[in-house]
Amino acid sequence: MKKLFFAVFILLHGAVSMAQNMPKGLHVNDKAPAFTAIDQNGKTVSLQQLIAKGSVVLVFYRGQWCPYCNKQLSHLQDSVSFIMAKGAALVAVTPEKPENINTTIQKTKAGYPILFDEGLKIMKSYNVAYAVDARTVEEYKQYGIDFNITNGDNGANLPVPAVYIINKNGIITYLHFDPDYTKRASVKEILEHL
Repeated sequence: MKKLFFAVFILLHGAVSMAQNMPKGLHVNDKAPAFTAIDQNGKTVSLQQLIAKGSVVLVFYRGQWCPYCNKQLSHLQDSVSFIMAKGAALVAVTPEKPENINTTIQKTKAGYPILFDEGLKIMKSYNVAYAVDARTVEEYKQYGIDFNITNGDNGANLPVPAVYIINKNGIITYLHFDPDYTKRASVKEILEHL
């Protein structure tokens, strides 16, 4: 009986500890943290330059190996003209190295800026970054996904897939943040909040 109690305690403690380590994201009405990064074309992209022209749809995705990410990014590419018609810019952020961003573009046909988040600075400032546990790292390796190769110095870190809409004043007006990576904001929902 003591062994069973101890095992349940360890499992519950591990689950609570894992939940405490998960990022919480930012909130509607929060000031969006400024960022500057390089896109797939070597162009410097900054939030300040983007919001000077209108709202920004900021998307965090896990990587080119993630079918849910590729589907979302493809849907956004299919609808980018509708986003732009609302006076907004679309930008995606990933922990993956630039060469893997090129693979994402091949898979999704994305024509909007995709930023390599070197050092996880953007992901951390938006509170979406988390370290992948060792067991999951090993499971992903069974499928040919090695975070140390795909992410380089960013290592085994991923974002919770999230979407933030930031208005011209730099305020977050919408967010979709769900630790369940299979649940994504629809284009329809994004457009309704622009």
